[in-house]
Amino acid sequence: MPYEGRFSGSPAAWLRYAYSDLELARVRRPSKVLFEELCFHAQQAAEKALKAVLITKGVPPPKTHNIRTLLDLLPQEVNVPEEIEDAASLTDYAVTSRYPGVFESVDEKEYKEAVRLAERVVLWAERIIR
Repeated sequence: MPYEGRFSGSPAAWLRYAYSDLELARVRRPSKVLFEELCFHAQQAAEKALKAVLITKGVPPPKTHNIRTLLDLLPQEVNVPEEIEDAASLTDYAVTSRYPGVFESVDEKEYKEAVRLAERVVLWAERIIR
């Protein structure tokens, strides 16, 4: 459901939060922390970075965790490389993978790929908004 109000905060502030989530995704995993939880932070980093780009381009971001939705809202003048498009796969980590019994467990390889995708989105977004 779209958010009817406006997000506050500048693109730089959104990017700051994206970097914070990216750092949380990269932490050395304590033994009882699930890869799913770290992947959630990777998803959040990409989501917030994309919202920073949308705000930069004058597009109010909807209240959604869906990366594909955010990518589809980018104006046509924004060049979106395929590796950024691939980040749509991070959406699964936003909600459902954080609860037992809904998805298969995330392994280390999948986790590393999630972080790699998030890093690329955040760096790409930074280049656009700066």
